[in-house]
Amino acid sequence: MVKPIVLIIFLIFSSLGFSQEEEYRFTLQEAIDYALENNRASKNATRKIEVAEKRKWETTATGLPQLNANIDYQNFLKQQVSVIPAEFFGGQPGDFAKVIFGTKQNANATATLSQLLFDGSYLVGLQSAKVFLEISKNAKEKTDLEIRKATINAYGNVLLANESMSVLQRNITVLEKNLFDVTKIYENGLEEEESVEQLKLTLQGLQSRLQNTIRLRDLAYKMFNITIGRPIEATSILTENLNALTSQNVVLSLLEADEEVESTIDYKIANNDKTAKGLLLKLEKSKYLPRLNAFLNGGYSAFNEKFVFLNKDTKWFGSSLFGVSLNVPIFSSGMKRAATQRAKINLEIAEENLTETEQKIKLEISAAKSSYQFSIEDYNNKKENLGLAERIEKKNQIKFFEGLGSSFELRQAQTQLYSAQNELLQAMLDVITKKSELETVLNEIPKN
Repeated sequence: MVKPIVLIIFLIFSSLGFSQEEEYRFTLQEAIDYALENNRASKNATRKIEVAEKRKWETTATGLPQLNANIDYQNFLKQQVSVIPAEFFGGQPGDFAKVIFGTKQNANATATLSQLLFDGSYLVGLQSAKVFLEISKNAKEKTDLEIRKATINAYGNVLLANESMSVLQRNITVLEKNLFDVTKIYENGLEEEESVEQLKLTLQGLQSRLQNTIRLRDLAYKMFNITIGRPIEATSILTENLNALTSQNVVLSLLEADEEVESTIDYKIANNDKTAKGLLLKLEKSKYLPRLNAFLNGGYSAFNEKFVFLNKDTKWFGSSLFGVSLNVPIFSSGMKRAATQRAKINLEIAEENLTETEQKIKLEISAAKSSYQFSIEDYNNKKENLGLAERIEKKNQIKFFEGLGSSFELRQAQTQLYSAQNELLQAMLDVITKKSELETVLNEIPKN
């Protein structure tokens, strides 16, 4: 019996070890780091950079020496017949003799080395490959900024749900005690039934809100897991505190941050588009230039009436060829001119879009700063309002139990308190999210 018991204990502890490994504890920065590594959109953006790097080399390689080999085998099931004047063979003038040229079977093995000597479109293609790589890197940066902002929002929503649950549970505990005391007073005939009913009504409302908050918390955890790239049902433990995190995110110096539009990711992306359109214009212009190629060809051929090409004594005849090919465009009925004009118009559109993007970014930065500043001011106001609401509720509670106030006034004070609590929690979350929005617009991410 000893061995089975030991085995069972080992399995229990092993399963506990595995379940502990499935749990992840996250500070906000740890959650951001995890998301940037595991979020599916971020991983795909990284893959697109790898694709761009491969494409860059693919474009570069088209201008490097190319070596190709070719093997041909032909077997004439019925050979072609030609006719020539019979008098070549001593026949009568005017008669024709039927002849077959060549053998029934033949094989050819050739190798061709080619080299691009000059092509304007190739030079533009090299520049385009570099720009495409830069576009992919900027897209990755844009994706990471959005993932960071989404992670902060998801993290904050979980903290908000947790804090809301704690506040509701404390309120319910206090209210249940008040209801118990008022019920005893009512049973002794010293209080009206309406007072009990008012407290019951308030308590039921809190309990309903608590159940809804529990459901919202579960959804918030699932959204958090999806955002950072974990399985939706995975266990994630958030170690930050909403109040402490809010205080950390009150950074007034951020409101004075330089508005360097050129360093923002949206400007870089718009500038990438302008550069790409400029290269397309250069590409169309390059099509007016000649294209020069060189090639070196070498091969062997064998001929026979039977398939003997694998025999070592088969005779092969060698040949080689060197050549240069120059392709000069002369006349295209206006096609190249129309394509060049179209590319030029698209470049002008991209330049206008870049200017508009610059103006929009300036407006977004100003709006984000204003929103962040308001969130800080609103947070400070909501803290003061909560202090006032707590004092008002406490005074009304004392007046009620001393018989100097009505249950309606107490319920009104309690409702005002609960509203102030919710508003403060939302204001705390706003400080965190508005700061992340401003950082995203400015492309100013704190270095950790």
